[in-house]
Amino acid sequence: MVNKTAHPKKRVIVSHANLSPELAEAFRATYPYGYGEALIRVDKPGGDFFYAVPFETEEISYLVKVDVKIDAKPEEDIEKDYYDDEEGEISGADQIDDTPDDEEDD
Repeated sequence: MVNKTAHPKKRVIVSHANLSPELAEAFRATYPYGYGEALIRVDKPGGDFFYAVPFETEEISYLVKVDVKIDAKPEEDIEKDYYDDEEGEISGADQIDDTPDDEEDD
């Protein structure tokens, strides 16, 4: 009887820019509609972090590092309400004709 031990897959972290053309094509085939749902944050010692997407081949388990831009709004934009004026009324509301279309012709 032959004793087959399960060999764990090799684990590799690689930048998306450094994928070989074959791996890049396999990566696109694995995530044809994008990888936003698979994106994970990887925390490094010292407080740094990066974002990566898991990707598996038969021999290797990859974490593919990807560049992520996070939109950050300035504080003043978060607190400003562009729809209300100082009196709490909607700007331009007096200019809206609120009569139904079928009543305009009467």
